[in-house]
Amino acid sequence: VQLQASGGGLVQAGGSLRLSCLVSGRTFSAYVMGWFRQAPGKEREFVASISWSGGRTYYADSVKGRFTISRDNAKNTVYLQMNSLKPEDTAVYYCAAKVVGGTYHYWGPGTQVTVSS
Repeated sequence: VQLQASGGGLVQAGGSLRLSCLVSGRTFSAYVMGWFRQAPGKEREFVASISWSGGRTYYADSVKGRFTISRDNAKNTVYLQMNSLKPEDTAVYYCAAKVVGGTYHYWGPGTQVTVSS
């Protein structure tokens, strides 16, 4: 399984970005997909996840109400719509995949998001 995230960039506080993660190699719809992030000097943290059907989503408290995770199983792609961005959202964002009941085993290389104040 290979994951490739894209869509990062530089944006002003209050702005929006949409990250995409294309998954190849296995049946995409079998995986729970997640987004994580790691800021400089900090540990990687959970941002959001979505079930294989898209029917269940989970968010970190810090992004709830501002970020939306979604997936298109026909396109093997998971998205993270990020609105009302804050400087503290600055980090490298990673997409990851796991089977139900497992741990996140597959990771992409990450995409940089920088929010200026």
